Amino acid sequence: MSGGCHCGNIRVQLELTGPPASYRPRACDCDFCRKHAAAWISDPAGRVKITIGHAPHAVTYRQGTRQAELMLCGNCGVVVAALYRSEGRRYAAVNAKVLDEAAGFGSEQSVSPQTLSAAEKLTRWRDIWFADVSIVAGGT
Repeated sequence: MSGGCHCGNIRVQLELTGPPASYRPRACDCDFCRKHAAAWISDPAGRVKITIGHAPHAVTYRQGTRQAELMLCGNCGVVVAALYRSEGRRYAAVNAKVLDEAAGFGSEQSVSPQTLSAAEKLTRWRDIWFADVSIVAGGT
């Protein structure tokens, strides 16, 4: 399963362990995610590869508790992924709206991470986000 930002600068390739219909993208209710209409998909046993064409246009933004980085394309403005680093490992969730096959997912579910403590968020991310994450940057 693949997709990317509008201009194609940031591309994602997902390997899911189940059929797309068994995943329900999580629509976070924080201001950032609502304003970007983001809905997150992840699979702790799957893997994701993020390929960046022109590295200076791949920007990250930290908001809220500043624990996770949101990866956006600085050229077209699309939010592609959320990233978290812990103990030498990178975790990620991908915005389902950037995937070419997004229509195959189950219905979106509303989630409210704002109700979780900082420690609860970190535990949740380690439990449900992709744990096999690679980022390949090309270009200048």
